Amino acid sequence: MKALDHPRPVAAPPTAKWVIGFFLLTFAVTWTCFVSIAAGALRANSPAGQAIALLGTFAPSIVALLLAGVGEGGSGVGALLRSVLRWRVSWRWYLFAAGYMTAVKLSVALVHRVALGAWPRFGTEPLYLIPVAILLSTPVQAGEEIGWRGYALPRLASRMGLGPASVLLGAIWALWHLPLFYIPQSDTYHQSFPAYALQVTAISVAIAWLYGHTGKSLLLPMLLHAAINNSKDIVPSASAAGTTTFGLNASPVAWMTVALLWVFAALFLTRMPKLDS
Repeated sequence: MKALDHPRPVAAPPTAKWVIGFFLLTFAVTWTCFVSIAAGALRANSPAGQAIALLGTFAPSIVALLLAGVGEGGSGVGALLRSVLRWRVSWRWYLFAAGYMTAVKLSVALVHRVALGAWPRFGTEPLYLIPVAILLSTPVQAGEEIGWRGYALPRLASRMGLGPASVLLGAIWALWHLPLFYIPQSDTYHQSFPAYALQVTAISVAIAWLYGHTGKSLLLPMLLHAAINNSKDIVPSASAAGTTTFGLNASPVAWMTVALLWVFAALFLTRMPKLDS
């Protein structure tokens, strides 16, 4: 009697190759979109320019879902999408996500007052609009977070641990933004990329710490990402005079923000949880 043939188990995709592929494809799509605007091929405020900018911004998650589907099938895509809806976590993590950058910025203002003898410039946006903007923009952050924290971070962490992975991902995440420093309509135009990159890398550590402590929820990183975008200008870091992109002539507020973010990042790195497989 002929023995029944059993299907061979499908080998898991080689993690390193898929993560490298994710970064290469993401940069290819995003930089093509952003560079076309920076070079003047498309006007940033035109409908076509806005559509291309949106595609570039959402490229991390588009590429992540594509690679998850190809490499892991529907289960991989489903796992990424379900993590966006993982909301059953302690209220304290929501409080941290919503208030972290505000606390950092107000602390920077106090340090500025003590160290330099004067208060820094404060933002002019009505404070009551900030919570509304955070709530409205949180879902939009899925366009990045499904890719950065949902796809790339756990795969990097499986090889090097969550702490080192968060630092490496932060550096890559900062570099991904580089074309925006050449677009006049961007709030990073004529600002210091080194100061920005240091801030973003420290923020990546904080987001990874939150991600690890909330059972790999993407909703909380999305909330933190939205809160950072909408509360960072309570005490603006931008230098009015501007600088060359790779110059170090950032404002005192920018460098104080770098320092304080890294104080917290160092603390988070010492308390970084391990991710469950």
